[in-house]
Amino acid sequence: MNNKPYFGLWMLLATALVVFVGVSLVSPVKIFGVELQKATFVDVLSAPAEVPTAHKTAPATVKKPQKHQRAQLDTTSKTILFIGDSMLEGLSPRLAAYTRHNGHTLYTVIWYSSTTEVWGSSDKLKHYINKYHPDYVFVCLGANELFVRDIATKRARYVDNMLRQIGTIPYVWIGPPNWKKDTGINQLVASKTKPGCFFLSDGMKFERSKDGAHPTRKSSALWMDSVARWVELHSAHPIRLKKPARVNARANRVEVLQPKR
Repeated sequence: MNNKPYFGLWMLLATALVVFVGVSLVSPVKIFGVELQKATFVDVLSAPAEVPTAHKTAPATVKKPQKHQRAQLDTTSKTILFIGDSMLEGLSPRLAAYTRHNGHTLYTVIWYSSTTEVWGSSDKLKHYINKYHPDYVFVCLGANELFVRDIATKRARYVDNMLRQIGTIPYVWIGPPNWKKDTGINQLVASKTKPGCFFLSDGMKFERSKDGAHPTRKSSALWMDSVARWVELHSAHPIRLKKPARVNARANRVEVLQPKR
């Protein structure tokens, strides 16, 4: 078989390609009055190979804790209102020791089996604010809502209402002492409260009473020690809470509300 005709054809095509590439490297060039633009495919052929990078896509971002502007340590005597559920049985006596040692006045309202829904669907909080005229409010709620499904939808309006009742009064919301992973109560309250006003208790180690939920009195006292240190050093509105020598004391007044039926 004679391949010469094909060989000549291939040589002709190869020569034309070389000429075309050569012309493409010059921009612009006129041949027989026709202007040839630089071929873009030459840029592709002559471009340096892409060097792989460590991340072809943006790495996942982690939301940083929201910063807050802290006020100066307030060393004046305060009237403190402490409201919440049965966790106050252990916390209130220890906070009372702090308030007596530091010249504050403490009024405690324990509403057994209460939740953000129970408090937030009533005006009880505003009632006690009007009654005792506190300059500082402590709240401890959420233990009875650890396992509520779709809690952000079901409880958000009640948390909002409680915070509206507190208004401009400086406050600290103490999160529940989780004994199991919650369904979102801590995240909900943390997202609703102002920066520097929510103390996350989840993750702390507690000695529990027989019910497996409530910390023992000794463990509750240590819990309040942690809260007091945080209030002085890290909260948005620090007040004087130096550690007292005595372990427990009684609040200036304790009111008890029975479960809502």
